[in-house]
Amino acid sequence: MRFTIEHQPVYSALRVEMEQGERLRAEPGAMLSMSATIELQTSTSGKGLLGTLKAAVGGESIFSSIYEAQHGAGELILAPNTPGDILQMELRNESILAQSGAYLAGDPDLQLSAQGSLRAFVSGEGMFLSRITGNGPLFLNSFGAIYKKTLGPGEPYVVDSGHMVAFTDGMHYSVKKAARGLFSTLASGEGLVVMFSGPGTVWIQTRNMRSFAQMLIPFLPTSSS
Repeated sequence: MRFTIEHQPVYSALRVEMEQGERLRAEPGAMLSMSATIELQTSTSGKGLLGTLKAAVGGESIFSSIYEAQHGAGELILAPNTPGDILQMELRNESILAQSGAYLAGDPDLQLSAQGSLRAFVSGEGMFLSRITGNGPLFLNSFGAIYKKTLGPGEPYVVDSGHMVAFTDGMHYSVKKAARGLFSTLASGEGLVVMFSGPGTVWIQTRNMRSFAQMLIPFLPTSSS
C-alpha cells in the first residue's frame, strides 16, 4: 500500500494506492473517489460494544468505513471534512493521543479508545482524547496547517487546547485556564491551555475550530431576519 498526501497544507487529500486484498479503515464520509475494484463495508469503530463506546467517547464516529481492494489493485482518495492538513505517522506497537475527531484513516487493526475523566472535563480541568494504539499507518486531520514541537526531558510547553492535534504517549500534561482570574481569561481571548512536559512530540494546528465558529455567529441568520 502506498500513500501520498496532496494539496497541502490547507486542502489536503490522501491518495492510497492499494494492491488486491489490502484494507484501510477511514472515518465515514471521508471518501472523495475510488476505483471500481475497491469495495466499501461498514463496521463499528472499536472491538465489541465496549470498544465502540470508548471510541465514541473519544469523539470518533461509532461506525467506520472499511475499504478493501477485492477485485484488483486500485486507488482511494480521502479527505477531511474541514480545510486543513493531514498528518501521517507509522505506529510501532505504541500509542498516540489525539484531539476528538482528529482520526482520518489507518490500519484496520489499530485500536481506538478514549482517555479522559468526565469529572475533570466538567470542572474545566480535563479533556477527552482519542487513544490510538497498535502497529501500522495512521492519518490524522487538522483545521489549518500542522507544525510540531519536540520537547526534551522535563521541558515545559504551553498549547492552546483548541490548537492541539496530537501528542506522543507518556508525556505529562495538565489542562488549566490560560490566565489567572476570570477577567484576565476573558480579556485575553484565551480559554483553556494544555501544559506539556517532555520528552515527547506535540503536533499543533494553526487554526481553532471553536474560534472560527464563534467568528461566524454574527453572520448567521436569526429567527427575526
